[in-house]
Amino acid sequence: MSKILELRNLKKYYATQKAVDDISFSIEKGSIFGLLGPNGAGKTTLLRMITGIFYPDSGEIDLDGKKFDPINDIINIGYMPEERGLYKKMKIGEQALYLAQLKGLSKADALEKIKFWFKRLEMESWWNKKVEDLSKGMSQKLQFVTTVLHEPKLIILDEPFSGLDPLNANLIKDEIYGLAQRGCTVIFSTHRMEQVEEICDHIVLVNLGQKILDGTVAGVKQQFKENKYCIKLHQLPSLINSDAFELVEQEANLLTVKIKEGKNSNDVLKYFIEQQLTIESFNELLPSLNEIFINLVEGTRATTRAFQPINA
Repeated sequence: MSKILELRNLKKYYATQKAVDDISFSIEKGSIFGLLGPNGAGKTTLLRMITGIFYPDSGEIDLDGKKFDPINDIINIGYMPEERGLYKKMKIGEQALYLAQLKGLSKADALEKIKFWFKRLEMESWWNKKVEDLSKGMSQKLQFVTTVLHEPKLIILDEPFSGLDPLNANLIKDEIYGLAQRGCTVIFSTHRMEQVEEICDHIVLVNLGQKILDGTVAGVKQQFKENKYCIKLHQLPSLINSDAFELVEQEANLLTVKIKEGKNSNDVLKYFIEQQLTIESFNELLPSLNEIFINLVEGTRATTRAFQPINA
């Protein structure tokens, strides 16, 4: 699979802060990519450099195999920022038409695509409403439409589910999947780790301006697994004592165990089988992205604090 975006050694420094400090990563075409990090990590600065709003102090950006040209390439990018970017007094239909033409669509093409998306997202009756009359969730749906209707190669969604109820969140989620299947690449930035686990193929985690994690969602969870398993038994033995594992938690006939070094899951199964116990289920427990996120970010902050100079 070829790359749609490559960042090489990007740096962006402000007077008192290294907002982005030598970050490199690449994104495959047609993927849903998660850009993660706590507040102040450097995510927004990265996104603004990718969209040409900011210029990096050093480093290179390639878009679709060529050096990124912010003036000419912006037509290939759809950016939905976390902050609302809509004109409050303007009617919704007119606003969507105006923004579509700014992205290079003719009036006829823009009308056709707007009608398609408005029908698809159940917005047909909104045409003559003003943005100031919309709820937060309705504004979010409109902003999503104006981001994707010109069919850009790269779509950047910053907290796209903010303000949406579960039904509309699922509606937008299905559209994100559909866009990726049609060849668009989606950068998805959010604080909601459960959404990342469900939607993204690949993630990068940044903190304090630096990249601290880069990999597929499945690969990252495997990387940080703790060799814990959940075992459900038909009935419990009178005593559980094995050199293959330690018992972490027990709730009724559901056990959580941690395999000891040098042992494996077969050793655990063998222990219970030899006692002629019926095993109803046996599953590996992988850490959630939320757990990994918190541990890595807190670890980075602790290391940074440890190396800060002490004022005399």
